[in-house]
Amino acid sequence: MTISSMTGFARVQARAASGGEEQLSYTFTVKSVNHRFLDLQFRLPAGLDALELELRRVLKEKLIRGHVDLTLSVDRASQAKAGYNRELISGYLAAFDAARREHHLNGEPDLNAALRLPGALQLEDRSNGDLSALSASVLEQAVPLIAELKAMRAREGESLEAILRATLDRLAAATENIAELRPEIEQRCQERLTERLTAAVGPDFNQQRVLEEVAILVERSDISEELARMTTHIDHFRELLSAGGEVGKKLDFLLQEMNREANTLLSKTAGVSGKGTRITELGLAMKAEIEKAREQIQNVE
Repeated sequence: MTISSMTGFARVQARAASGGEEQLSYTFTVKSVNHRFLDLQFRLPAGLDALELELRRVLKEKLIRGHVDLTLSVDRASQAKAGYNRELISGYLAAFDAARREHHLNGEPDLNAALRLPGALQLEDRSNGDLSALSASVLEQAVPLIAELKAMRAREGESLEAILRATLDRLAAATENIAELRPEIEQRCQERLTERLTAAVGPDFNQQRVLEEVAILVERSDISEELARMTTHIDHFRELLSAGGEVGKKLDFLLQEMNREANTLLSKTAGVSGKGTRITELGLAMKAEIEKAREQIQNVE
């Protein structure tokens, strides 16, 4: 199983049998983008409330997260037979004309945009059989349409996974480089602290006391735990990617933890000269990689 993106698009054009040999031609579109939860938005012709409920049920069964827009539009030839909401369209045209005159603008109203307004197309004058035939046809198309949407989201997920795995490789390499520098950095910290304490107390000082204070301060500057936790988080991240499924929120939480470890690492090694500067460079590079990954994760289901 692979991870899935929340970005996808699918469309189908079909016909629904109506009275006699007459058919309603329609276009059925679904598209999705990232969202914290499953947010469903419908644009259907008036008179299809029951269809919306069924479509909502199907979408909730098939999808977990994402802002999903579902649009059903009856094609132009069928629109004429179905009729339109004269009051709504007249109001749209009047508002357009008033805004144009008030702000001294040029331009003409877009009829296609007006007919896409919720409730602009009216099917009420058709028989219940016509509405039932349209609803049945749309429901029949819904399952393969959502499957096509999910297939696109899966392909996008594969691309995201490749990007994230490359990021993990760079984070792991930076962690290993810092681990190699750690012994020398700790030695440098101890020497610096000894020098400062010696200068502060003069030649007649309690060496044992100084060494105890140095040991405490060096322990506080030890970054071994941060490096171990960073490695653990990277391994866990890889495991979640391999498991796939709906792991977006878990991955985002792990990246927050990685960022916290990188901040602590930088804080503990701040001010150390020599190769400490190299650790700072590596730590900042880690934070940059983590931030890029968090941007990608926002689109993982």
